[in-house]
Amino acid sequence: MADDSQASNVGGRYAQALFDLAKDQNQVAAVEADLKSLKAALADSRDLQILLNSPSFDADAKGKGLAAIAERAAFHPTTKKFLGLLSANGRAAALPAVITAFERLSAEARGAVSAQVVTAVPLTAAQSKGVQQALRQALGKDPEIETRVDPSILGGIKVRVGSRLFDASLKSKLDSLKFALKRA
Repeated sequence: MADDSQASNVGGRYAQALFDLAKDQNQVAAVEADLKSLKAALADSRDLQILLNSPSFDADAKGKGLAAIAERAAFHPTTKKFLGLLSANGRAAALPAVITAFERLSAEARGAVSAQVVTAVPLTAAQSKGVQQALRQALGKDPEIETRVDPSILGGIKVRVGSRLFDASLKSKLDSLKFALKRA
């Protein structure tokens, strides 16, 4: 099994190729919308995760599964062909990394930056606006925020921008306190 850095590297190369093709066809927004809906499907469907990651399914089976999803969701032809190519090349498991890299490339092309925000409870509209303003000030670019709720962080917030992680969660503070107490 490939490590994460290798998978993201492969994902980055495929994402760059897809982005260049979509840009040439003036279809970046359509392809990005398809990939976002596929990302949501991946997050919601354990069966889809198993299909992509299990060695029990060959490239043909993975390709048929992705083609059926693309057909039912009425994806753009460029996205459908790309998913077929990804499966045919035995790289279906790299799809999450491809989606992440494509979103980053698309945000960069728009002059924005993509940020993933994780909180223990859903943010209110005012809190979300405050986070967006703080990120805009810190980064100097307009952030495109994707929020996720994870009760396991107990409280606080985690923000990932590219490879940087800003962790102000209660769980991480408790973990570091626990570590400090063990050392004492």
